[in-house]
Amino acid sequence: MSVIRVALIQSDLVWQDSTANQQYLEQQIQHHKTAQLFVLPEMFNSGFSMNSTLIAETMEGLTVQWMLRQAKLANAALCGSVAIAEEGRIFNRLLFVTPDGQVQFYDKRHLFRMGGEMQHYQAGSERVVVSYLGFRFCLQICYDLRFPVFARNQQDYDVLIYVANWPEPRRQVWRTLLQARAIENQAYVVGCNRIGVDGNALNYSGDSMVVNYLGQIQAELAPGQSGVISAELNLDDLQQFKQKFPAYLDADSFVLTPSF
Repeated sequence: MSVIRVALIQSDLVWQDSTANQQYLEQQIQHHKTAQLFVLPEMFNSGFSMNSTLIAETMEGLTVQWMLRQAKLANAALCGSVAIAEEGRIFNRLLFVTPDGQVQFYDKRHLFRMGGEMQHYQAGSERVVVSYLGFRFCLQICYDLRFPVFARNQQDYDVLIYVANWPEPRRQVWRTLLQARAIENQAYVVGCNRIGVDGNALNYSGDSMVVNYLGQIQAELAPGQSGVISAELNLDDLQQFKQKFPAYLDADSFVLTPSF
């Protein structure tokens, strides 16, 4: 498949209330049945809470089961992050769930120091790329956006996905870096952020957007607006552009090694 339709759900997350957040998101999914991939914000069922032991679930828990059910009903993949407890550790885990029941995931590598995230969550160590409907998606979470080496395209992905709880005071940074990642990696970039005010009195403007491989904003939601935007990503267009302008052939070679 050379075209995929992606929908981003920008919502005001109810603080640490999984049921309320799932109900809203489920309504949005049901009203946008043409999408083949739904992208949800970071910690979409709770907000960006450091009360990790309270909100954490398991991979067999209610939220993963909800994602599996919604993916099957919508015949579309769902992508969003959840606090997941596993073997005595808790991860900020980005789940990619497909209609056939497959669950792939990426654990957030760069934990947000200024919010004390590393005191409540375990950092991941591996970059993850998943394949779906002919596209290759590199999974990233919020603060990862500030670290371009970790996201560098080694010609192993077509689309970068960032899910976030990115506060309004730094919205220009969010917008600028999403476009920069698209340009430097010659890839589509999907950035889904929340809106509203969280339990720490932080305000979020959203600015969810889809950016094409030229760094042009293909679709975006207005600041503070709750709702859904969708865009078509065209793999043939991307490949033709890279053939005409193969900057990646002059990229520096390197190997990523985890450090803690």
